[in-house]
Amino acid sequence: MLQLSASYRCWVLLLGVGAALGLATPAAHAQTYTPKYSNEFLNLGAGARSLGMGKTQVSLANDATAGYWNPAALTSITAKYDGVLMHSELFSGVVKNDYAAFAMPLDDKSAIGVTVLRLGVDNIADTRSLINEYGYIDYGKISYFSVADYALLLSYARKLGPEGLSVGATGKLIYRNVGSYANAYGFGVDVGVQYNRGGLRLGLSARDITTTFNAWSIEADKFANTTFPGERVPSNTTEVTLPHFILGAGYQVKLPAQFTALVAVDAEATTDGQRNTLISAKSVSVDPRVGVEIGYRNMVFLRGGAGNYQRISTFAYDLEWKGQYSLGAGVAFSGLRVDLALSRLAVEKLGATSQTNSLIVSLGYGLGSRAGSVLNTN
Repeated sequence: MLQLSASYRCWVLLLGVGAALGLATPAAHAQTYTPKYSNEFLNLGAGARSLGMGKTQVSLANDATAGYWNPAALTSITAKYDGVLMHSELFSGVVKNDYAAFAMPLDDKSAIGVTVLRLGVDNIADTRSLINEYGYIDYGKISYFSVADYALLLSYARKLGPEGLSVGATGKLIYRNVGSYANAYGFGVDVGVQYNRGGLRLGLSARDITTTFNAWSIEADKFANTTFPGERVPSNTTEVTLPHFILGAGYQVKLPAQFTALVAVDAEATTDGQRNTLISAKSVSVDPRVGVEIGYRNMVFLRGGAGNYQRISTFAYDLEWKGQYSLGAGVAFSGLRVDLALSRLAVEKLGATSQTNSLIVSLGYGLGSRAGSVLNTN
């Protein structure tokens, strides 16, 4: 009987875990309110390194961003304490995206992480009362409010028996707010598996595996006086986010003159209905992504990525595939990591030039060396 290689056995394990997790959640499809792109603020990405590589991080994460991408990867952190901060401004600065994460090992086999995210638009003018009771404009009647989404992620990871294999889980607490008009509280769970052996890296992340529930509370009386005849007044409801799975693989090779090359591929499978992706079906849609990182002496890095391919109509009403591309760079020294990424927010329509590039900056710092680790971040 032929003996399976370690990498092949790990692929079988990752696929088996993904299938088992998928079978564990058939009840999610029975929910009546399961919109596409629910809690989409949690899918924007974390860390400029990942965003510069087309979001290919499920198999590669090795810092505090692991709590977001794949909780199992927390065991790959070599520092005693690791933190990452990121800020980006979208749509010409209208939308602010902030991210902070911290991770540390508990012992030589386990680690924990904490992540905080906020995506928001502030100082939105409410002009519904701009016209006073006499029919005149009264600028003093203008009020301002914010719309923001918050998430707190608590992660735990542990190494298993086979060398290089780790599992992890993340609990997500969500708060979404629309001024004084509505707010929602939610909870969900992500789980992950990661396998590292030599230059080979494999990963699986199952997000919202229990389905994530957002319970919305609406202040209906604040809408009733400003709705049009026949317009429905919003009411309390529960929004459900269905599971999606990301399977990733990466491989690093050493090049001459102390250069390295890292290539990664991710495939994200969503279950919330048919999407405009390379592989698209009514029940499952798959979006493949690819990323490359060239490093020099583990200090200077250049990155690139591609993904989010969609079929876009041309002026001749034909359909052509168009993707979303990104570039990035980074430096690392004395435990400090500074990363930059340049990416468009989404795929543009053919001929459109209105969308600007988004510049993402993240800072990371690893303090001390993890007990039992061969590598040192300082």
